Amino acid sequence: MVLSLINKNKAMKEITRRHFVSHTYPNSEIAERFRTIRTNIQFSSIDKKHQLLMITSPSNGEGKTTAAVNLAISISQQGEKVLLIDANLRRPKLQQAFNIKETKGLTDVLIEGIPLEEAVFQTQIGQLDVLSSGTIPPNPAEIIGSGAMSRFLIEARKEYNVVIFDCPPVLETTETKLLAGQCDGVVLTLNSGRTDQEKALEANRLLKLVRANVLGVILNAGE
Repeated sequence: MVLSLINKNKAMKEITRRHFVSHTYPNSEIAERFRTIRTNIQFSSIDKKHQLLMITSPSNGEGKTTAAVNLAISISQQGEKVLLIDANLRRPKLQQAFNIKETKGLTDVLIEGIPLEEAVFQTQIGQLDVLSSGTIPPNPAEIIGSGAMSRFLIEARKEYNVVIFDCPPVLETTETKLLAGQCDGVVLTLNSGRTDQEKALEANRLLKLVRANVLGVILNAGE
């Protein structure tokens, strides 16, 4: 199922801060597209709420962080308490995107036992909190696959209505596949100008192999 089609070129003409277009330009076409994606995810199952969501892609540079940020903003605009987590422990981006000065993040919560409420960054956007990656570890797969991570997911479910993970590419890392099976839904971000079809199919196959619930794709359209 294609959740939505986003024309990247049109979007770039109407926004100056693409990561936050759903907040700074709520009446824009691309903001409306993300509201459509939000609705499609909500109605993809009538029996179960998708509380833990993962955004990933087959490879780098396919727009997953932009998608994760704008989807989180769109859901928070409905009054939901949302936690956006940078689970990319190799090339994190959320700390820079949100201009977060504090360096504590996910790995510090998992390894050092820092309370979640002390590590999150409270944005000025609805009830949207952000948890950056924290200290970059040498063994991201072991950390994401740890018992501490499983316990963290339980805590996050209790504290937030929706938790969104911005993850590294599924074809390039092990930890994305480990986490995918623990989430309620996975959304693949593809770029029609960059994503190789075979890689997209392989990414979907690997996610299904770990019994991930692939909800659909967000397609960034190039020229």
